[in-house]
Amino acid sequence: MDKGVYALVLENSRCVVRVGALGPREFAPGRHIYIGSALGSGGLARADRHVRLALHRDRPPRWHIDHLLLSPHFTPVAVVTAATDRNCECDLARAVGGPSVPGFGCSDCACSSHLFHRSGDPIPELLAAFQSLDLAARITRVKSEGSKHRV
Repeated sequence: MDKGVYALVLENSRCVVRVGALGPREFAPGRHIYIGSALGSGGLARADRHVRLALHRDRPPRWHIDHLLLSPHFTPVAVVTAATDRNCECDLARAVGGPSVPGFGCSDCACSSHLFHRSGDPIPELLAAFQSLDLAARITRVKSEGSKHRV
């Protein structure tokens, strides 16, 4: 199983979602980019699990990102992954930067956020961020077929 780092791209309408201990948060419409690490035992399959959670909504939220994936306002549209054994999640978050949701997804590090907002398609920018860290990015678009999503 490949380990690495990933960026999950979610599309959303304007909404307010309660995000665990962070409480209610307002989200501007557009795209949100969640930066995550996949260095654990499941490796990059973690990103696929995020997409499955958004489809099946079959477990309660545990992490900040789960609250968005369980919300009907958010839809996964793409996953950008890179295989690496380097711990570079925070480096990627800094490379993406820009408008963010303070405190989101970064309770175990010193970053200000791991969730960023864009009004348009962030894929070209994400590819540049991965490349700036010498990471070979792979893009997977999430297809929507009626109410079914697949990676």
